[in-house]
Amino acid sequence: MFKAYVIVVPGNTVNSDGSLSARLKARLDLALDLYQSGVSKRIFVSGAIGKEGVDEAVAMSRYLISKGVHKEDIVQDSKGYTTLDTAKNLGRYMGESSSKSAIVVTQFFHISRCKLAMKRVGISNIGAVHAKYSEARDIYSVAREVPAYASYLVPHG
Repeated sequence: MFKAYVIVVPGNTVNSDGSLSARLKARLDLALDLYQSGVSKRIFVSGAIGKEGVDEAVAMSRYLISKGVHKEDIVQDSKGYTTLDTAKNLGRYMGESSSKSAIVVTQFFHISRCKLAMKRVGISNIGAVHAKYSEARDIYSVAREVPAYASYLVPHG
């Protein structure tokens, strides 16, 4: 079993009433399974305030706590506006640790870009799993990932 310093869950839609989108819930449920099976003792939830007006990281933390994750085992990043922001914030968090291992939990089409962003900030040992959730929107999302991934190949400031 892959052991990681941290499980990373990038944000996604949280509805205006604070409920999680099915896509985000699937990510968190998988992260919860990994946490409970001992893959890592901590979960890094990253997101921002979306157009719905809800802080994704706060909503994700609340959900995990309701499922039995200890509050002190959750690292909450409310400045994860983009995948690269999440990676940079994760890199700063992990900078305090000698370990550079992480496992990212996201949708299948998002894994490559997440891993590329994390490598760019010095995280060298990255595992990934994808949530078992799909929807029609994935067609758009897959197409979007091609130029998004390409843009991450160009150095950012």
